[in-house]
Amino acid sequence: MAQIVIRNLRKEFGDFVAVRESDFTIEDGEFFMLLGPSGCGKTTTLRMIAGLELPTSGQILLDGKDVAQVPASARDIAFVFQMFALYPHMNVRRNISYPLVSQGMPRAEVRRRVGEVAGILGIEDILDRPVGGLSSGDRQRVALGRAIVREPKAFLMDEPLGALDAEFRERMAEELRALHDRMGATTVYVTHDQLEAMQMGDKIVVMNRGVVEQWGTPQDIYDFPATMFVADFIGSPPMNFLRFDERVALGARAVRLSGVEVPVPQVLEATSGARAALGVRPEHVRLNDDGAYRGEVVAVEYLGTTQIVTLDTPNGDLKARIASSDVVKVGERVGLSFVTQTLSLFDAETGRALALDREPVRGRETSEQAHG
Repeated sequence: MAQIVIRNLRKEFGDFVAVRESDFTIEDGEFFMLLGPSGCGKTTTLRMIAGLELPTSGQILLDGKDVAQVPASARDIAFVFQMFALYPHMNVRRNISYPLVSQGMPRAEVRRRVGEVAGILGIEDILDRPVGGLSSGDRQRVALGRAIVREPKAFLMDEPLGALDAEFRERMAEELRALHDRMGATTVYVTHDQLEAMQMGDKIVVMNRGVVEQWGTPQDIYDFPATMFVADFIGSPPMNFLRFDERVALGARAVRLSGVEVPVPQVLEATSGARAALGVRPEHVRLNDDGAYRGEVVAVEYLGTTQIVTLDTPNGDLKARIASSDVVKVGERVGLSFVTQTLSLFDAETGRALALDREPVRGRETSEQAHG
């Protein structure tokens, strides 16, 4: 398989810049997600890695060799499209074997590889069936089989589950991840679904308007968002932003929200201007009777094991994820506190996160860590 390194990658279409100086590394054997909203440049980036688009500038290193200007046919990379792109006049066996037959591979080796791939995907019983009558799931497996049978250096997938319904999509996502783990293949996967990216990926690149906002492990991106865009895009519900007009000073250990002092991890850099925002994940909000910072309950959404409570605060709307057994009523005013070590601070002028002296605390929050 292969390591893929992207350096200063840029793509222009006339006056429009689709990808701006991207930099990230996909390690050998990783399941790597390109995540972002429509039009952010993730599919263009994938197509440049595949050789279907040539970059305006920058490097694409495949196992240390710059292939940015090398044609797709010479890159030894397999591409799986969202709409499967199967040959309707061929049966399953011929669809899977087509890349090998077109290379002139001996028939015995073709049969061996097709049988091996069919076993991996669990489609031995449909090899001689026409693809036209197959379910969406089986057609997706055939498309994967056609990619796998080549034994390429890397697999590139452009929203391959996008055409499936929600329930089957989740099941296929589990199958894809399990298949990747068995094969140890380098896989680059484009999606706009942040839950899919968090569920499947070893690493995630978050893109916005052609720019790489952040890349890293799902936990790092969730716990330490580098920008307000990432904090808002990752998480359901997303991170809350409590905005305030006060310069955050280097070394500060608290901020003031409407006159109430709220402890934060030690600030390691100051804001560039006088506007800032405190970032709070909904699951790190605590409702209590004696908190000095208060909000009014405006909506309660019951979700079974939890409920989402929307509150109106002096610094903007705030969502809290609390236990379904907790009793809250619309119109009630409640005290609010936050798990200090999970908080983020952002420069509201630039949208960039400030460096704080903190570590991930997932799985070890305690009542002592929540402060009013």
